[in-house]
Amino acid sequence: MRATFNQLTIKDIRKETADTVSIAFDVPANLADAYKYVPGQYLTLKAMINGEDVRRSYSICSGINDNELRVAVKEVENGKFSSYANNSLKAGDQMEVMTPEGGFTITPNSVNANNYVFYAAGSGVTPVLSMIKSILETESNSNVFLYYGNKTAADTIFKSTFDGLDSKYSNFNLRYILSREDSGDANRNGRIDNDKCAHFFDAELRDLKIEGVYTCGPESMIECVKDFYISKGLLHKVHFELFTTPVAAADEANVSIGEDVIVNSNVTVIIDDEEYSFTLKSDGPDVLSAAQDADADVPFSCKGGVCCTCKAKVLEGKVKMKLNYALEEDEVAEGFVLTCQSHPITEKVVISYDEY
Repeated sequence: MRATFNQLTIKDIRKETADTVSIAFDVPANLADAYKYVPGQYLTLKAMINGEDVRRSYSICSGINDNELRVAVKEVENGKFSSYANNSLKAGDQMEVMTPEGGFTITPNSVNANNYVFYAAGSGVTPVLSMIKSILETESNSNVFLYYGNKTAADTIFKSTFDGLDSKYSNFNLRYILSREDSGDANRNGRIDNDKCAHFFDAELRDLKIEGVYTCGPESMIECVKDFYISKGLLHKVHFELFTTPVAAADEANVSIGEDVIVNSNVTVIIDDEEYSFTLKSDGPDVLSAAQDADADVPFSCKGGVCCTCKAKVLEGKVKMKLNYALEEDEVAEGFVLTCQSHPITEKVVISYDEY
């Protein structure tokens, strides 16, 4: 089922740290199935802020057994939505909330006996919390390792929750790493880097068969973790999610799409069985923007190639994506694209948002 917006009521807002709140939504019975989620997925929230349609995606931080739908929002400098969420929203308010999306996921199974390794920093911990809670509650024979970086203990989002999980589950191995506070252990001071990956791998992971390495947070940390575990022969075991488009990649996206021939393409976009057709040059706007100009109500959030809210399938013709930080290789092979990053490179292109 294609992701759609519904109006939900905010059940409560909880202050997690000085600059972070978590928001729980009431989900009516008739929408319960639509908002069932897989640990690691996110919600796209939409609000009119000073007359502007602002959309942002936030990972679900509740576990699958928590019987609630909750996201965490960390306020960032000049952040339109994050400032609004932290300072203006209140319980009882209604908000447009898209049904769960995202491929950075894990599906716990009680028969599993796996070793899972997680790296997170700052607000990147939100999908990780959902995944870890769900594993611990479901897979009693699996081991979970979390290496969690923050500036200080006070800045650590969901610290009390993780401490509680650490006390409750003997198969949970929690390591805090602090960059601006002395933890009392030199190996847990500073940022998560190659040396720390090597230290914890040698001390705790070397002899284990690792089922998966999951990392979410700043690009520099993700690249470090990815490179380290690829060097250990775990190329296909590393999974990651970016929260923002990397600066270097964003700059690169501003250059030509790299095709020798620029075509004037006839593009048809299908959504909810409705067709919208328009002409689009290869070096013109992206497919998503052009579809919006044609009055198609197409889904979107980040517009930076990071989330997969604007995912659609190419049924005819070809497009080229400038950036892709959301789709797996097998999805691309099946013809799925991020329309916010797609430009036509054949004279006819048909793209459907109704394929899943």
